[in-house]
Amino acid sequence: MIGDKLVITDYHRAAAAAIFEKLKVKLNRANKPVVITVAGESGSGKSETAAVLAELCEKAGYKTLLLQQDDYFHYPPKTNHQKRLEDISWVGPQEVKLDLIEENISAVLKPGEIEITKPLVDYDRDLILEETVSTAGVKVIIVEGTYTTTINNADLKAFIDRNYRQTKKARLKRSRDPLSGFLEKVLSIEHEIIAAHKENADIIIPPPDHEVEMG
Repeated sequence: MIGDKLVITDYHRAAAAAIFEKLKVKLNRANKPVVITVAGESGSGKSETAAVLAELCEKAGYKTLLLQQDDYFHYPPKTNHQKRLEDISWVGPQEVKLDLIEENISAVLKPGEIEITKPLVDYDRDLILEETVSTAGVKVIIVEGTYTTTINNADLKAFIDRNYRQTKKARLKRSRDPLSGFLEKVLSIEHEIIAAHKENADIIIPPPDHEVEMG
């Protein structure tokens, strides 16, 4: 996403390092690109952890493709927020083109393919653009986002176990929109959906020891 803001901390670095250790086992046995998802609630550190994980993979010599769920929403962010205001039941996986993420992953895994065309969100302009990305030589595909644990063709699934109450401070630092009662309602709905995904994860990253829930 164009216009995204990442605030990377030692927590994200440690989480990425723990995931990378598990990922290396898969990579040592793989004869095709390895697909790993990084999921969790809003503000849990998915984007930051995935970014650090991509760096670790690249430094180790594994060309990496990072796909962000934020690019795959049906509507750009501000328009999507308006849709939620009009109908709160819009909140959930149905907001995202998860099938297109699967298609892009499948294209990368297909022998002989050297590029994909994917959506790219411009947050400030509230637009969904397109970009063509080279996939030649890709060894790792990282798919990051709230609902990515549901991706079918993943080899490894990581889940950051921090809920929206615990991550309130993190969201305040990174927030692109002011926190409000409506946003908290959205996060509560997402929490009920995403919490059920944890049981399908291969790796669960616990919250920092000092973190407590905020009201």
